[in-house]
Amino acid sequence: MSGFATIAETRAALSELSEDEIVFLDADWQVWARDDQLPPGDLTSGAQWKVWLILGGRGAGKTRAGAEWVRAKALGIGPAGAIPARRIALLGETIADVRRVMIEGQSGILAVHADGERPDFEPSKGQLTWPNGAIAQVFSAETPDGLRGPQFDAAWCDELAKWREPEATWDMLQFGLRLGAKPEVCVTTTPRPIALLKAIMDDEATVVTRAKTADNAQNLAPSFIADMTRRYAGTALGRQELGGEVIDERAGSLWRRDWIDGARITVPPELGTIVVAVDPPVTATANSDACGIVVAGRGLDGRGYVLADRTVQGREPQVWARAAVEAYKEFLADRVVAETNQGGDLVAAVLRQIDEAVAVRQVRATRGKWVRAEPVAALYAEGRVIHAGRFDALEDQMCAFGADGLARGRSPDRLDALVWAMTDLMLGAVGRPSVRSL
Repeated sequence: MSGFATIAETRAALSELSEDEIVFLDADWQVWARDDQLPPGDLTSGAQWKVWLILGGRGAGKTRAGAEWVRAKALGIGPAGAIPARRIALLGETIADVRRVMIEGQSGILAVHADGERPDFEPSKGQLTWPNGAIAQVFSAETPDGLRGPQFDAAWCDELAKWREPEATWDMLQFGLRLGAKPEVCVTTTPRPIALLKAIMDDEATVVTRAKTADNAQNLAPSFIADMTRRYAGTALGRQELGGEVIDERAGSLWRRDWIDGARITVPPELGTIVVAVDPPVTATANSDACGIVVAGRGLDGRGYVLADRTVQGREPQVWARAAVEAYKEFLADRVVAETNQGGDLVAAVLRQIDEAVAVRQVRATRGKWVRAEPVAALYAEGRVIHAGRFDALEDQMCAFGADGLARGRSPDRLDALVWAMTDLMLGAVGRPSVRSL
């Protein structure tokens, strides 16, 4: 039984309200907002958050959320305005963007206020003034020094990932957040993998909420949703601009996302050799690295095909061994290629405990991760490795992999398994395969 009221039930309930009650209800953002559009409570650790970061796709409703947050802060509307703000900073890429989107936009500050509470906007002063005396000032990320001097107890920063001087602007804002008992910042942006955004996300005083374009479909043209989905669903650009995901492509990485996207297929051709590559974790704790498990095959056309990513979080050896053997059987693989630097012969022994008939080829790393990965990346650059499907977590690691041997500060477990698979299939001694189709 659904917990939501039907349309008929909603109409019946509304018919019993007075006109004043309906007007009040219509203006109550707490009633109509999605959960991701409402400010968070205090962090579960007990510490208070300072930054509310809303990562959203295009048209996901993040501007409305930011404007409503400013309204609540200025008018003292709980819970966001439990401590009313008297001085608020409004920051955008340019002064024109602040005015066009944040203040005068269809979902901007002026639009979300009722007539009797709407602030007075003075463009010449770059200032909003509420009837209760609260003031919001306009600033641009083009001129960070404009934030020197003023002080605030709240700030709304829009499209931070587009700012021309992000670090300098953010730093100047932090020095100005010195009023009130608990200065807070709301950041609304479609993400890009800039250093400042990632630093804000990693800060323990930040709460991150996410919204996809599709979450706000009822307020968007159906043709827009259909067209954007048809054009960009599953692509890196779609994940960023529609899904609100941070798609990280590290400068100097061995892989480029367009190499992967440009050669992607859905169904692999006839394959010869199929392998399941396993990169076991060093430890077996809940916080250890994952066990990379990647299934790949070599086609009769001489190309390598990535078929599946069956990586599991680092647990007991029996867990990842069972996952590897299950993939071995599912794809009728010729062998499991297992890196044995950490576990030696025990790796093969654990696999054979699950299935004594499994064929295992043990490999050992004698060079660093970057050096081992270079020839495999070259295969991608030449169009000789194809992904038969989407493997977002694996592809994110590939494009974030750096010369330090890490991807986003962690061991690239999925990538390691991929490198072992392609080295075995494409760069090692490959036997004469039998033909099979998937």
